[in-house]
Amino acid sequence: MFEIFGSLELTMAEVVLYHHAQGLTDGVKAFAEELRQAGHTVHTPDLYEGNTYVTLEEGIEYASSTGFGVILERGVQAAQGLPERVVYAGFSLGVMPAQKLTQTRPGATGALFYYSCLPVEEFGSWPDGVPVQVHGMDQDPFFTEEGGDLDAARALTAAAPSAELFLYPGKEHLFADSSLPGYDEPAAELLLQRTLDFLA
Repeated sequence: MFEIFGSLELTMAEVVLYHHAQGLTDGVKAFAEELRQAGHTVHTPDLYEGNTYVTLEEGIEYASSTGFGVILERGVQAAQGLPERVVYAGFSLGVMPAQKLTQTRPGATGALFYYSCLPVEEFGSWPDGVPVQVHGMDQDPFFTEEGGDLDAARALTAAAPSAELFLYPGKEHLFADSSLPGYDEPAAELLLQRTLDFLA
């Protein structure tokens, strides 16, 4: 009986995790490694071709000069060789390809959007039955004001029964990146735990 129970272990997820505007930082790599330690397969495409930036402003400047459409297409192309049944995850800028793929590439098993959320209409409609979590700080101007991400997240959670929105106290944008000054350990640990629960 024990052997039978042991064979019923939770299915591990395959995750495509897209980095934020400062690039594939050590903090993003560390987050991916946490998911791997829990048994999941995690892919971390580098949309910046090896470049990382000390400040968010510098990273945004690189994305802008390269072209946000180019960055988005790099993210889409990075998933083409992967199985269809994957979870798409993205930090801030990385939500662009993660959300597009979730909504347009068949087979998504879930989505994780950190610090950002685009209006669903941007890529059509939300696929039936695909669960999603959106995470952000309640005073982060990038999330709550400038781009309307919080409004988009609330609209998504209202429209999709399997959608959840988690707000954390604070104003930092990239708060779960342990390699950056804005790292908020308590919030980051809670975000990680909710992510692991989601993937399980």
